[in-house]
Amino acid sequence: MLLVVDNGSIYTKQLTNFLSEKNISFEKYTPYILELNSLQKYDSIILSGRRKNDKKINEVNSKIINFSINNSKKLLGICYGAEILALTLGGTIRKIKSIQKGNEHIEILQNNLITKNSINVFESHAFEISKLPNMLTTIGKSNNCKYEIIQHKEKLIFGTQFHPEMSLDGNNLIENFCLL
Repeated sequence: MLLVVDNGSIYTKQLTNFLSEKNISFEKYTPYILELNSLQKYDSIILSGRRKNDKKINEVNSKIINFSINNSKKLLGICYGAEILALTLGGTIRKIKSIQKGNEHIEILQNNLITKNSINVFESHAFEISKLPNMLTTIGKSNNCKYEIIQHKEKLIFGTQFHPEMSLDGNNLIENFCLL
Protein backbone atom coordinates (compact mmCIF):
# COMPACT_ATOMS: atom_id res chain seq x y z
CA MET A 1 0.00 0.00 0.00
CA LEU A 2 1.24 3.49 -0.91
CA LEU A 3 0.87 6.53 1.33
CA VAL A 4 0.54 9.95 -0.33
CA VAL A 5 1.35 12.74 2.11
CA ASP A 6 -0.55 15.78 0.84
CA ASN A 7 1.50 18.80 1.87
CA GLY A 8 -0.82 21.21 0.09
CA SER A 9 0.57 21.26 -3.46
CA ILE A 10 -1.82 22.45 -6.13
CA TYR A 11 -0.64 19.43 -8.16
CA THR A 12 -1.53 16.68 -5.67
CA LYS A 13 -4.84 16.08 -7.49
CA GLN A 14 -2.93 15.22 -10.69
CA LEU A 15 -0.79 12.80 -8.68
CA THR A 16 -3.75 10.99 -7.12
CA ASN A 17 -5.63 10.94 -10.45
CA PHE A 18 -2.61 9.29 -12.10
CA LEU A 19 -2.30 6.71 -9.32
CA SER A 20 -6.03 5.92 -9.63
CA GLU A 21 -5.78 5.57 -13.43
CA LYS A 22 -2.93 3.08 -12.98
CA ASN A 23 -4.90 1.16 -10.32
CA ILE A 24 -2.18 1.80 -7.76
CA SER A 25 -3.68 1.33 -4.30
CA PHE A 26 -2.99 4.35 -2.07
CA GLU A 27 -4.22 6.34 0.89
CA LYS A 28 -3.84 10.11 1.13
CA TYR A 29 -3.44 12.11 4.33
CA THR A 30 -2.31 15.59 5.25
CA PRO A 31 0.48 15.91 7.84
CA TYR A 32 -2.10 17.37 10.25
CA ILE A 33 -4.16 14.17 10.47
CA LEU A 34 -1.62 11.48 9.59
CA GLU A 35 -0.97 9.14 12.51
CA LEU A 36 2.76 8.45 12.49
CA ASN A 37 2.28 5.14 14.28
CA SER A 38 0.40 3.91 11.16
CA LEU A 39 3.41 4.28 8.84
CA GLN A 40 4.43 0.64 9.27
CA LYS A 41 1.49 -0.55 7.15
CA TYR A 42 2.74 1.23 4.01
CA ASP A 43 5.26 -0.23 1.58
CA SER A 44 6.07 3.13 0.04
CA ILE A 45 5.48 6.83 0.58
CA ILE A 46 5.21 9.86 -1.69
CA LEU A 47 5.68 13.33 -0.18
CA SER A 48 3.92 15.95 -2.28
CA GLY A 49 4.99 19.50 -2.88
CA ARG A 50 3.60 22.34 -0.78
CA ARG A 51 2.31 25.90 -1.11
CA LYS A 52 3.69 27.55 2.01
CA ASN A 53 6.26 26.96 4.71
CA ASP A 54 4.74 25.39 7.81
CA LYS A 55 6.64 24.17 10.87
CA LYS A 56 4.21 21.28 11.55
CA ILE A 57 4.41 20.05 7.94
CA ASN A 58 8.22 20.18 8.10
CA GLU A 59 8.32 18.25 11.40
CA VAL A 60 5.97 15.50 10.21
CA ASN A 61 7.75 15.09 6.86
CA SER A 62 11.15 14.86 8.59
CA LYS A 63 9.78 12.14 10.87
CA ILE A 64 8.41 10.26 7.83
CA ILE A 65 11.81 10.49 6.10
CA ASN A 66 13.64 9.17 9.16
CA PHE A 67 11.06 6.39 9.52
CA SER A 68 11.54 5.45 5.85
CA ILE A 69 15.31 5.26 6.24
CA ASN A 70 15.20 3.32 9.51
CA ASN A 71 12.58 0.86 8.22
CA SER A 72 13.73 0.54 4.58
CA LYS A 73 10.48 1.96 3.19
CA LYS A 74 10.52 3.33 -0.35
CA LEU A 75 10.07 7.09 -0.51
CA LEU A 76 9.68 9.65 -3.29
CA GLY A 77 9.81 13.33 -2.36
CA ILE A 78 8.34 15.70 -4.95
CA CYS A 79 9.64 19.30 -5.10
CA TYR A 80 9.26 20.34 -1.45
CA GLY A 81 9.48 16.60 -0.66
CA ALA A 82 12.98 16.51 -2.17
CA GLU A 83 13.93 19.72 -0.36
CA ILE A 84 12.81 18.44 3.06
CA LEU A 85 14.58 15.14 2.31
CA ALA A 86 17.85 17.03 1.79
CA LEU A 87 17.26 19.24 4.85
CA THR A 88 16.39 16.32 7.11
CA LEU A 89 19.63 14.56 6.20
CA GLY A 90 21.85 17.61 6.66
CA GLY A 91 21.69 19.41 3.32
CA THR A 92 20.62 22.98 2.63
CA ILE A 93 18.13 24.77 0.39
CA ARG A 94 18.01 28.33 -0.92
CA LYS A 95 15.50 30.70 -2.39
CA ILE A 96 16.17 31.14 -6.10
CA LYS A 97 16.27 34.50 -7.88
CA SER A 98 13.19 33.86 -9.99
CA ILE A 99 10.50 31.22 -9.76
CA GLN A 100 11.20 28.20 -11.96
CA LYS A 101 7.96 27.44 -13.77
CA GLY A 102 7.56 25.56 -17.01
CA ASN A 103 8.99 22.67 -18.94
CA GLU A 104 12.52 21.46 -18.27
CA HIS A 105 14.80 18.83 -19.81
CA ILE A 106 16.52 16.56 -17.27
CA GLU A 107 19.77 14.80 -18.11
CA ILE A 108 20.19 11.46 -16.34
CA LEU A 109 23.70 11.18 -14.88
CA GLN A 110 23.82 7.56 -13.71
CA ASN A 111 21.94 4.29 -13.83
CA ASN A 112 18.99 4.21 -11.46
CA LEU A 113 15.71 2.37 -10.93
CA ILE A 114 13.20 5.15 -11.63
CA THR A 115 14.21 6.52 -15.04
CA LYS A 116 16.58 5.29 -17.71
CA ASN A 117 16.76 8.14 -20.21
CA SER A 118 16.73 11.92 -20.19
CA ILE A 119 13.23 13.20 -19.50
CA ASN A 120 11.09 16.28 -20.05
CA VAL A 121 9.22 17.47 -16.99
CA PHE A 122 7.32 20.40 -15.47
CA GLU A 123 8.81 22.61 -12.75
CA SER A 124 7.18 25.05 -10.37
CA HIS A 125 9.31 26.10 -7.42
CA ALA A 126 10.90 29.09 -5.69
CA PHE A 127 13.45 27.12 -3.63
CA GLU A 128 16.04 24.52 -4.57
CA ILE A 129 18.54 22.23 -2.91
CA SER A 130 21.83 24.09 -2.61
CA LYS A 131 23.94 21.48 -0.78
CA LEU A 132 23.37 17.77 -0.92
CA PRO A 133 24.06 15.76 2.26
CA ASN A 134 26.63 12.95 2.06
CA MET A 135 24.10 10.09 1.98
CA LEU A 136 22.32 11.49 -1.10
CA THR A 137 23.61 11.56 -4.66
CA THR A 138 22.38 13.37 -7.73
CA ILE A 139 21.12 11.19 -10.57
CA GLY A 140 19.59 13.91 -12.76
CA LYS A 141 20.33 17.56 -13.53
CA SER A 142 19.10 20.36 -15.78
CA ASN A 143 20.60 23.60 -17.06
CA ASN A 144 18.90 25.41 -14.15
CA CYS A 145 19.45 22.96 -11.29
CA LYS A 146 22.17 20.43 -10.52
CA TYR A 147 19.97 18.41 -8.11
CA GLU A 148 16.85 17.70 -10.20
CA ILE A 149 16.71 14.02 -9.16
CA ILE A 150 18.40 12.78 -6.01
CA GLN A 151 18.72 9.33 -4.49
CA HIS A 152 19.81 7.89 -1.16
CA LYS A 153 23.07 5.97 -1.63
CA GLU A 154 21.79 2.83 0.11
CA LYS A 155 17.98 2.97 0.22
CA LEU A 156 15.13 3.23 -2.30
CA ILE A 157 14.63 6.88 -1.40
CA PHE A 158 14.38 9.47 -4.15
CA GLY A 159 13.57 13.13 -4.62
CA THR A 160 12.63 15.24 -7.63
CA GLN A 161 12.97 19.02 -7.66
CA PHE A 162 10.32 19.06 -10.40
CA HIS A 163 6.69 17.88 -10.41
CA PRO A 164 6.64 14.44 -12.10
CA GLU A 165 2.86 14.29 -11.74
CA MET A 166 2.60 17.03 -14.41
CA SER A 167 4.22 15.33 -17.42
CA LEU A 168 4.19 12.01 -19.27
CA ASP A 169 7.88 11.34 -18.58
CA GLY A 170 7.30 12.26 -14.94
CA ASN A 171 4.30 9.95 -14.72
CA ASN A 172 6.51 7.14 -16.01
CA LEU A 173 9.01 7.95 -13.25
CA ILE A 174 6.24 7.76 -10.62
CA GLU A 175 5.00 4.45 -12.03
CA ASN A 176 8.55 3.03 -12.00
CA PHE A 177 8.90 4.11 -8.38
CA CYS A 178 5.62 2.43 -7.45
CA LEU A 179 6.68 -0.81 -9.14
CA LEU A 180 10.02 -1.09 -7.31
